[in-house]
Amino acid sequence: MQNQITLLEQTKHGDLKLAASDYSHVAEQHIVPVTLHEISRAATEYPIVFVKNSDTNEFQSVAMLGLKPGQNLSVKDGKWQGLYIPAVVRDYPLGLVLNPDVKDKVWIGIREEAKEVSKTEGQALFVDGKETPLLETRKKALISHYEQDQATRGILGFLNEKGLLINQTLTVDVAGEKRNINGLYVIDEAKLNELSDKEFLDLKKRGLLGPIFGHLGSLNQVNRLARVEMQNK
Repeated sequence: MQNQITLLEQTKHGDLKLAASDYSHVAEQHIVPVTLHEISRAATEYPIVFVKNSDTNEFQSVAMLGLKPGQNLSVKDGKWQGLYIPAVVRDYPLGLVLNPDVKDKVWIGIREEAKEVSKTEGQALFVDGKETPLLETRKKALISHYEQDQATRGILGFLNEKGLLINQTLTVDVAGEKRNINGLYVIDEAKLNELSDKEFLDLKKRGLLGPIFGHLGSLNQVNRLARVEMQNK
């Protein structure tokens, strides 16, 4: 996401307003993070895959919005083309400020330089020194998204320990051009089917079967992205 984030404070930002987003901040992002809680909705439109952070070895679930870096097929003329907008996109230009020295506590931040932020256009964040219903709603959404993201990281670590995440190259045909998309991880269906009844039941009890099958079914959305790319040429 663009722009540096700073702590949101009434004394400093009391006159700021938020305007509707034109999604320019993600117009060139071909993947965005999604939580496992979002997969059931996001999977109906986007391929959902997993990527690995080479520094931390943590896995993250992402929605593919394009088939190559710099390409977002869901943003056109400042409008979102799909029905579902990932939470990380909706959060902008607000976000969370984390202090590594203070665990289990987060603060709300704002990207002051974002075009959605001004003193004249949009909806106020504060009125008479108090948070507006808009800000209260956005704060709740941010905190909920953060909690879901933390849970997602832990769950993906668990799936990796079970050997269910494998590196795979996706191959897609775009107007006769074979394009390989590397660096992605998917659920290993063969390994999933080899789980014992007890292990499979454990996944069910954890509520993971929905996200797992949603992810697997979403891989067919790669062909939809290829079709959209051809239509946009």
